[in-house]
Amino acid sequence: MANNGIEIYIPGYSSLNVQLICSDYTGTLSYVGQLIEGVRERFDKLASEGVQIHVVTSDTRKTASRELADMPITLQSEIPSDRHDEYKLQYLKGLGVHLKNVAVFGNGKNDKLWLEAVRDAGGLAIAVDVGEGCAVETLMSATVFVTGIANALDLLIDKKRIIGTLRTEADKM
Repeated sequence: MANNGIEIYIPGYSSLNVQLICSDYTGTLSYVGQLIEGVRERFDKLASEGVQIHVVTSDTRKTASRELADMPITLQSEIPSDRHDEYKLQYLKGLGVHLKNVAVFGNGKNDKLWLEAVRDAGGLAIAVDVGEGCAVETLMSATVFVTGIANALDLLIDKKRIIGTLRTEADKM
């Protein structure tokens, strides 16, 4: 039987069924172009749970293809538009998954629109800082802000972390 993503019940918030992750690369999964330690193992774990993973990046340092090689992801590192923010949002919408079933990660101003769309649809929009900063507009468009991509991905792997962050009432179970 195939896994269909990650189920998370958050008391007083909602139930999440994360089927798809979309992430930026530069400043989100990488620091000065190098993949952050622990991302590969976490992506392997999430993929084994049936989560599709897409990385959509402007790839400022042109290292994404090398750093993400042989990982269970789809990489889109060539953005054929001057409006990277709009391209990322349209790419995400074109994947055919309801935005409520998406976790999206980003730090740059060009991540604002997809974080906002996922947040407004009831999905999980996570602004991340790995040491390269997080645009304030992007931060304000998120559901959660986390320092470190490993910590951000662990919100999905160790479900009690996100429950503790977003719950609004006691769990009656």
